[in-house]
Amino acid sequence: MTGESSTRKGLRFFASWSGGKDSTLALYRMVQGGHLCSSLLTMLDETGESSRSHGLSPQMLTAHAEALGIPILMANASWESYEAQLKKSIELFKAQGIVHGVFGDIDLEPHREWVERVCRESGVTEHEPLWRGNRRELVREFLGAGFQAILVVVSKERIPAEFLGRQFDENLVQELEAMGIDSCGESGEFHTFVYDGPLFHHAISFKTGAPRSVGNCLALPLLEGESRESLPLGESKGRRK
Repeated sequence: MTGESSTRKGLRFFASWSGGKDSTLALYRMVQGGHLCSSLLTMLDETGESSRSHGLSPQMLTAHAEALGIPILMANASWESYEAQLKKSIELFKAQGIVHGVFGDIDLEPHREWVERVCRESGVTEHEPLWRGNRRELVREFLGAGFQAILVVVSKERIPAEFLGRQFDENLVQELEAMGIDSCGESGEFHTFVYDGPLFHHAISFKTGAPRSVGNCLALPLLEGESRESLPLGESKGRRK
């Protein structure tokens, strides 16, 4: 991560990275626009064992970085220290001349306002490529581009456990909508893990563990590997189609 904050082709930026569909689509739109991602940024919990919200291990996040060919910075934080640790991470990027950050918010105003404030106070410019996009159209764009993803977190109150590990495709989206679930899961009904697509140099191979309870959600642990013998949940093996 060296040089100026922009190139002849566009901006150099860091991307807030969850490993799910929204952060992936935001990155995709920026790259399609001629901009260059210098690093991914993921916030882990205070133990450093899994990412916030999506529950991905550092190993799987590293697999993302390797498949995308983009470095990744991970930082541990409790919810209380989250903002301070995020600002420290941004300072590391600024030291390398990277003063643009990309985020995958769609239409949740309070979170957008928080992102704007943190970036403003940190002296970087925030970019929200998905902001105010029609949720259903964003899903169509994601799937139409050829990205492959599975469900790795579901709300216990809203979605049956057997949906964990299922391929995020048009059939699944229609099932979720029939249940009254937003197609983007913007209220935290579900989270996804993207394992292949147009940005990927190769698909991520993985296997699944036994679902675990995390607060009001069920999470599906993912491990590096070539199979998912431990849990018969849909066609979730990561391979290019």
